[in-house]
Amino acid sequence: MHAFDYSSKNCWEVYNSNQDETAINQLSARYLDFLGACKTERETVAYVAARLEAAGFSAEGFGSGKGMRNIQGKAIFAAARGGLGLSAGLRIIFAHTDTPRLDLKQRPLQEQSEVAQFKTHYYGGIRKYQWFARPLALHGVIIREDGASVRVTLGEAKGEPVFAISDLLPHLASAQMDQPLRAAFEAEKMNLIIGHKPEPVKKRDERRKKEEQEQNRIKNHILRLLHAKYGIVEEDLYSAELQAVPAGPAVEVGLDGSLLGGYGQDDRINVFLGLEALLASLDGENSHSCCLVFLDKEEIGSEGSTGAKSRFFEYCVQDVIAAFDPGAGFAEVMLASRALSADVHAAVDPDWQDLHEKLNSALLGHGPCFCKFTGSRGKYEANDAHPEYFAWLRGILNKAGIPWQMAELGKVDGGGGGTVAMHFAGYGMNIIDCGPAVLSMHSPFELTSKVDLYATWLAFKTFFSSR
Repeated sequence: MHAFDYSSKNCWEVYNSNQDETAINQLSARYLDFLGACKTERETVAYVAARLEAAGFSAEGFGSGKGMRNIQGKAIFAAARGGLGLSAGLRIIFAHTDTPRLDLKQRPLQEQSEVAQFKTHYYGGIRKYQWFARPLALHGVIIREDGASVRVTLGEAKGEPVFAISDLLPHLASAQMDQPLRAAFEAEKMNLIIGHKPEPVKKRDERRKKEEQEQNRIKNHILRLLHAKYGIVEEDLYSAELQAVPAGPAVEVGLDGSLLGGYGQDDRINVFLGLEALLASLDGENSHSCCLVFLDKEEIGSEGSTGAKSRFFEYCVQDVIAAFDPGAGFAEVMLASRALSADVHAAVDPDWQDLHEKLNSALLGHGPCFCKFTGSRGKYEANDAHPEYFAWLRGILNKAGIPWQMAELGKVDGGGGGTVAMHFAGYGMNIIDCGPAVLSMHSPFELTSKVDLYATWLAFKTFFSSR
């Protein structure tokens, strides 16, 4: 009997064989390793490039049929030629490499109350209170005056010290507790504690005045330690890109190990899944040429030379056309292309259900979530995907037996957000947002479902291979 109504399916009930369980756990283990190792855009792009190179992608161009290009080590484009000409369009998965964090200020080092600190400036939409009183690590690069690049990763290795932002003790916090949450945690007080041991007297610069020595004795010690470890001086921090991120590995969560917890899952889960899907599709006979486009700066409006508003994507597609199908026109290719803006969606939080409109909300474990439009307050700044395109997508997933769901981000006047979809819809391609549901989005410890990881991987593979 045909079912006339529709309900999304719990993927655990669909993928319930021993073979499925093995595949889910293997994919999850690779993902946790990736998530723990890739905490910045540069680390993420380096990982992607290494995997692509191992699969035969060339960084020298697209003439071999499999090529890649990255810009500033923060965004990367990859393409694999299919059997059809480019007039049939590209299959494209977009995702973003950046995630909310704390950036060090350009002149970060200070000493207060005989404690050395790095001053920070938060990046993206964070809830500031979540970053106090937790172990943090430093990741990034320092570019010296001679052009040498110094990679920094501190606070991750076993036995290595971590860093922290101190929080106000409850005994002195009565006034703070009466403030609105937005005002109670000041951004200028989000200073990273990096030490408090004074420079030994015998090593102090005797040419400095005594009062200056006393004022900077801890800062001076930190500078000596940085010079000993990295060969840098304070001025080198001006040409640095250093980020404070949660320390430690990504892990399984729950007695049943069914959840995955870690930092940066928005949106590195889709970077990982898009890459895994493309690599798994190379053995088949894809009819369309397939592309991965992993971009930076989504969390702050997709600006700059590495964001979705840049011309990077356009330049790469032009080179792909020249290599794969010189007779195709750029506009012709774009208008025929189909794409996924692979980004996460908010799962219904069991303790905050009232903030969701449940009929149009995503559930953990119910597969990849499609979002026809993002934006806010009347769909402002949204890509509103065309129903013809979504009908095709649900058709190919249904045929493959892959569960999926559809949702909006919160109640009409209570939620909203943006993705890169609207920027690429401007080229005329069909595009829709699609990705796993997440709990605690934008927090230092986000949660996703193992089975959503698996179902979304299958969905991305199906997207790449379907006509």
